[in-house]
Amino acid sequence: MKGKRIAIVTGGTLGEWTLEELREDDILVGSDRGALFLIEHGLQPHISMGDFDSVTAEEKDRIRSSSHAFLDCDPIYKDLTDTEMSFQWALEQKPASIVLLGALGTRFDHSLANVHLLRKGIEYDVPCTIIDASNEIMVIDQPTRIQRGRYTHVSLLPLSLEVTGITLHGFQYALHKATLQIGQSLGISNVLLMQEGLIELDSGLLLVIQSKD
Repeated sequence: MKGKRIAIVTGGTLGEWTLEELREDDILVGSDRGALFLIEHGLQPHISMGDFDSVTAEEKDRIRSSSHAFLDCDPIYKDLTDTEMSFQWALEQKPASIVLLGALGTRFDHSLANVHLLRKGIEYDVPCTIIDASNEIMVIDQPTRIQRGRYTHVSLLPLSLEVTGITLHGFQYALHKATLQIGQSLGISNVLLMQEGLIELDSGLLLVIQSKD
């Protein structure tokens, strides 16, 4: 799977937008109820995994029979969430990139934990992104170019205690060698003036959140 994108569909908020984000050559991973979503929309997961405590026994059997590979675990004794289990598996395949769909939802604890997972992509040198109907989220630790696309706002939040040397090119609100610390909102709701912008930084982990209203 090296050189391909892995798309993990997990059990948060999903919809028609999810299908629009998938590519024909994606390696599909169904995480718990996300596997059922794929199957119900005529897609066959390469692998489905999780404790499957959010589906019925009949739905679990359908997932098992409709997936190329299937891995379940005990919901009481496992240490990882379904999403982290799927994400760790995906990282170990050494893909070109990973996209997480359904990683955000009504459970804020799960949503925040899934955002924190993105830092593992830095450790493995695999670009990782969370996408939902209104947001695209990634973590960077080096200069990065971003495209405006369909998004109207770009927010920058430190994931480490502080991020230093932040310089922005092509943004409405400029920063030059700025430092952001956890608890500051200085980086919220910036706007790209052109189709592409550049974010430079010297140290730290920076959340880049592109959003539309």
